[in-house]
Amino acid sequence: MTVHFIGAGPGAADLLTLRGRDLIAACPVCLYAGSLVPKAVLAHCPEGARIVNTAPMDLEAIIAEIAAAHERGQDVARLHSGDLSIWSAMGEQMRRLRALDIPVSVTPGVPAFAAAAAALGAELTLPGIAQSVVLTRTPGRASSMPPGETLTAFAATGATLAIHLSIGNLDRVVADLTPAYGLDCPVAVIWRASWPDQRIIRATLATIREKVDAGISRTALILVGPALGAEGFAESCLYSADYDRRYRPQSAESPWAGWSEGDD
Repeated sequence: MTVHFIGAGPGAADLLTLRGRDLIAACPVCLYAGSLVPKAVLAHCPEGARIVNTAPMDLEAIIAEIAAAHERGQDVARLHSGDLSIWSAMGEQMRRLRALDIPVSVTPGVPAFAAAAAALGAELTLPGIAQSVVLTRTPGRASSMPPGETLTAFAATGATLAIHLSIGNLDRVVADLTPAYGLDCPVAVIWRASWPDQRIIRATLATIREKVDAGISRTALILVGPALGAEGFAESCLYSADYDRRYRPQSAESPWAGWSEGDD
């Protein structure tokens, strides 16, 4: 018996890995985060599967449900939205399951920031503009922030910021980021990225507060940074005609001359 933690993606039912789909189809028990995982994903569950919405459950109840499946020798598909590596509460579940000697596996999912960037048709790292993406959030009721992880500290890097779980703190986000980025810095708010009712709001730090209405709440991601609006950025050397690289040596003196894909 194994508990398979599966990243169910950002919302669209077809943004699910083949491995995740196959594991769901093979598990007689499925626990899912009901408010965030689309019901269409559950269509992959086998006939007669026990399907449990964990939204109203606390940690003890979730572990008890899994332990009961373990006693029956039944594999469990544990579905979380997005990818499990960030803000999934997987770590605390795995710690308890390991203490119970219940085997676990992890299957990654499409993260919300990637779905948001796709919705914008944007590359978040552009040559000479930004080469880093910071995934962060502001303090909330469920989790505080370590002292060194502040928006002002991240903004000082000039990186593209993907700010999760923070639309309710938009005033603070603007106040913290404006000194480093400036009021004309591009901002995009993507609500329910990849869902059928997805909404995109493009603005600047100066105008974003007036453009976000009361209907934008909870499942909205804030992207901020110069890369979102850049046009005159340099082109990557990777595809430059005169760039010497393993697959396209430029001369007989190139260290890659004579190299083939089968070489060590």
